[in-house]
Amino acid sequence: MKQLIAPKQKLSSIAVALALAGMAAVPLSAQAQIVNNPVCAGEGVFYNPGNGEDVVLPRGFKIEVFARGLNFPTDVAFVGDKKNFKVLVLESGTGLPGRCNTNTLSLTPGAPRVFSPTNPFMPDLLIFDSSGHKIAGPLGKPTPAGAGFQPDGPAIGLSFENDFKGGRLFATDSNQGARGAPGSGNNTSRMLEVKINGSMTSAQIVTLIAGLPTGDHPTEQVVVKDGWLYWSQGSATNSGVTGLDNGAGGNQHEIPCEDIKLSNNLFPSANPATANPTDIVLTSGYSNFGVQRPGATVQAFEGATRRGMCTGAILRARISDPAGTIEPVAWGFRNPYGLRFSPEDHPLKGQLFVSENGEDERGARPVANAPDRLVIARQGANGRPEYHGWPDRFGFLDSTQSVFNPQTAGDAAGTVAENQVKGQTVRHVLAYPPQQPVAPLALEPEDVAAVGLDFVPDSFVHGVVKKGAVLVSREGDFGFAAANGNPEAGHDVELVNFTKADNPNELTLTRFAFNCKGQKAWDPDGTPRCNGETEQAFVSQVRGINRPTTIRFGPDGAAYLVDYGAVRDPGGSDEGSAFQNPKDAPLVQIPGTGTIWRISRIDDGRGHGHDDDDDD
Repeated sequence: MKQLIAPKQKLSSIAVALALAGMAAVPLSAQAQIVNNPVCAGEGVFYNPGNGEDVVLPRGFKIEVFARGLNFPTDVAFVGDKKNFKVLVLESGTGLPGRCNTNTLSLTPGAPRVFSPTNPFMPDLLIFDSSGHKIAGPLGKPTPAGAGFQPDGPAIGLSFENDFKGGRLFATDSNQGARGAPGSGNNTSRMLEVKINGSMTSAQIVTLIAGLPTGDHPTEQVVVKDGWLYWSQGSATNSGVTGLDNGAGGNQHEIPCEDIKLSNNLFPSANPATANPTDIVLTSGYSNFGVQRPGATVQAFEGATRRGMCTGAILRARISDPAGTIEPVAWGFRNPYGLRFSPEDHPLKGQLFVSENGEDERGARPVANAPDRLVIARQGANGRPEYHGWPDRFGFLDSTQSVFNPQTAGDAAGTVAENQVKGQTVRHVLAYPPQQPVAPLALEPEDVAAVGLDFVPDSFVHGVVKKGAVLVSREGDFGFAAANGNPEAGHDVELVNFTKADNPNELTLTRFAFNCKGQKAWDPDGTPRCNGETEQAFVSQVRGINRPTTIRFGPDGAAYLVDYGAVRDPGGSDEGSAFQNPKDAPLVQIPGTGTIWRISRIDDGRGHGHDDDDDD
């Protein structure tokens, strides 16, 4: 990576302030507890991360709690060196649909309705020292005057200009959550600079780019390289068509990065204005709800607030002129999320590695069995963004393959599929692709939610972790579909090894860190296993992981796993009852259950991590 500051240049003012901050000891309670949603009584969950004693890892690695009791953390950034560094944690605010996930109700008698500085459903920034003691925050909390992050969130991405050396601090936020969660609506995603004062008592949130698309998925993570901001821009819909699952049809449509020609196919939804299930609304892809334009040509960036903005894409802009230099790097993704540039000596030769979330069986164009993907995002030499096939290709396969046919009949509410016939073909949105699609590097199970990722440093290489490996945080499903396997994949960390230095296309994928309610076991090579349940922590009531949203390596060579916390869902796996009150559906966020985990190597001769009670 090109250096953006001279080697002997001093750190930015924020870095100096962080490096000089004191370290006040905070006791860590390990007692089990029930943590509640403050808006909806009775929806509490078990939360006791302990020190990760119920997480199984490969031989030679251990996990421990770095920080606990957080409110929906989504990203971390580091500044300093391995002996003295600070950890900045972004808390996202709301972002998931459900009446319990709101910042507009008083949390305690007499409390402000929205802008309380302790409101857990509003974004902010926390700062910790390298021992996990909080030394500042919450910073950047929204205010009635419009300062700070946006009130509804989610705030998702966080990155320093010069990595551990500091410099300018960038972030992303939006004001509309997934599937029409509370917020002010479309085009509310932003690229931000966060300016923290020297005493770390306040933070100024400066908008660099406003009006980025916000629909089913907002602006996600951000990284910096060679004077450019790169970010993942999610799709506005589930699979290319605006339906009732997108804010009851009110969310914005998809925005193409190049000119496209629509197919003649129209996709049906129930009419939200009537109760008659035979009253159908037909919609074209890349169009507002109810708009029909079969065979039409849709120009690049149609509906965007600025040229260069499009959905389902990796976008970039120059730091020197962010709003004026936006351009797509690659597109044709459903929901790109995690992104990191590989080292130059890696088999990927410095390319941008991206995780992509696959389609759900819901909306006007439901898709079953769609895999998540791991991809490389490249821009052509002539500046044309590479195209990866979405919305008519899911991974390696065309949407018309029968494996993707919906398995559930539709309903008028738009919660699963809208007036679809079970087993019908997932028809094309486009008449033909704008260019030949690029295949993904690897596939993940459906609904595993592969989100954050990072390349391991050489100091982390040991046993099953090979040089150049990647760790992928997999958030897991939200209970809307059947489990993707037995044991179910997700709510865990995956290990991706590149097996040949001269071949970036040869990979192995294995589970690296996951919960184990039962006897831990290891293969002869040290790969972890579990003879028992591997569910998320609050469901199986273990000391472990709930919903990991990203993973990043710190200056000390350890991996910091950002765990969003517990979210109650309609899956019914939580002791047979998803909700105490059915009206609290579809999802209930539980503040105070977020955790930052630290995963590192151990060399005690046993190599198990927390396994003192296990037979091996």
